[in-house]
Amino acid sequence: MKLLWSPPSPYSSKVRMAAHFLGLEMNDIRVDTNTGPAILVDNNPLGKIPTLLTDDGASVFDSVAIMHYFDRLTKGRLYPAKKGKRTDAEVLEALSDGICDCLLTIVYERRFRDEEKIHQPWIDRQWKKVTSGLAHLSANPPKPGKKLNGGHFALAATLSYLDLRFKGQWEAEHAPLIDWLAQFEKKFPAYQELKASA
Repeated sequence: MKLLWSPPSPYSSKVRMAAHFLGLEMNDIRVDTNTGPAILVDNNPLGKIPTLLTDDGASVFDSVAIMHYFDRLTKGRLYPAKKGKRTDAEVLEALSDGICDCLLTIVYERRFRDEEKIHQPWIDRQWKKVTSGLAHLSANPPKPGKKLNGGHFALAATLSYLDLRFKGQWEAEHAPLIDWLAQFEKKFPAYQELKASA
């Protein structure tokens, strides 16, 4: 399999961590979405990452679809078998990805608009969603449990992206998440290698 990805992408990080956890071998191919390389746009009409190219010639996107593909490929090793616990993992993944969506909106607003056109009320609205999501997670930190799952990898990737792009802006109010990440890293030492990075 081939994974089209980029180091700063939290969604790429989530998928790469899951693949490592499952022992899946992939050829990681870095791509720059801004240049629209053919290998990406020919396999994903949205031109977004991550995109997985399977051994049988199919392309799978976005990160949630890739995670569920991995789960089927490994006969249910990425998500809990019990319905309630699986729902909890999927909701954790959705919340973590949603926080990342807001964070990326902020980054893009600042990066691609001329300074005088940056709309601060829009940034504030996105940040309010981020802090609301983090507050919920801090009040209800997920239990690592006996086995890591897709939700755990999504949260770890989100926290790594916060550390990458918003360092010093969130940690003080969310000590339970810092503690959770330390516990996660003990269970998953490859975190430092696979987290979102510049």
